[in-house]
Amino acid sequence: MWNAKRVLITGAAGFLGSHLCDRFVEEGARVIGMDNLITGDLRNIEHLFGLERFEFLNHDVSQFVHVPGPVDFILHFASPASPADYLRMPIQTLKASSLGTHNLLGLARAKTARILIASTSEVYGDSTVSPQPESYWGNVNPVGPRGVYDEAKRFQEALTMAYHRVHQLDTRIARIFNSYGPRMRLDDGRVLPNFLGQAISGQPLTVFGDGSQTRSFCYVDDTVEAIVRLLQSEYPLPVNIGNPDEVSIRQFAEEVLVMTGGEPKQHLSFHPLPEDDPVQRRPDISKARELLGWEPKVDRREGLRRTYQYVKSILAEGETKHY
Repeated sequence: MWNAKRVLITGAAGFLGSHLCDRFVEEGARVIGMDNLITGDLRNIEHLFGLERFEFLNHDVSQFVHVPGPVDFILHFASPASPADYLRMPIQTLKASSLGTHNLLGLARAKTARILIASTSEVYGDSTVSPQPESYWGNVNPVGPRGVYDEAKRFQEALTMAYHRVHQLDTRIARIFNSYGPRMRLDDGRVLPNFLGQAISGQPLTVFGDGSQTRSFCYVDDTVEAIVRLLQSEYPLPVNIGNPDEVSIRQFAEEVLVMTGGEPKQHLSFHPLPEDDPVQRRPDISKARELLGWEPKVDRREGLRRTYQYVKSILAEGETKHY
């Protein structure tokens, strides 16, 4: 399906964006990677430079987006995605999912391209329903500190559906739950990079609250496979992409410590829970199973092992900024 197709991927130098670049290049697409590098890292995609089927554009999607020539598919993944990043850059985060999405929907319309928007489980906020189905409208504080990300993504979904309904644009929406794996930054601010960085350096692992809040972690290979299948599908409404294997943050911290050789009882440091931090996060993936024939294949233990091995290899080379 992708052979010789031109695919624009925004946020290309980021965690998920770089893996998507790899996937589409491997499958014969001509990939245009776009990133303004405020959170992305060129080292994530430098192995693609020089390939005939890959080109990179350093551009901020909140500014007018122009790509010469035909474009068949657009995947919009440009946005700060970790709390540390979007709390540090709230306005840029809002602009990436509002102005940026508007610009890319306009480009998709001009090019008659199919566009997939990267949304997030954060649209559900501090959910009162578990697991969260796509039909749940969410429980989001629009004026809280996390609102700059949560509401930006909710607006992004609304704008995408408006273009679909008014202009008959060919759109897809992926609601992504806690993906992890190689190429996340150790200073990313999300839970696994924090835990691994602290464990490797011998520091206590920071657990917020009492650690009873839950998350559901999906390995990056599974996430990418679901995104590709969703792009191939004919379904325009949001689809949850995540692993329903739910785990408490405290248990997750203990699993990381055991894997890295630490002692859980001696190496957990508890801190107050951040404002509006979701208590429970678990996807209902019935729709992904039915529409895409997809479910995660990499269990958490194996995903953690692969990620940890990668981190160690990067640190052994003297690299400390990302993995």
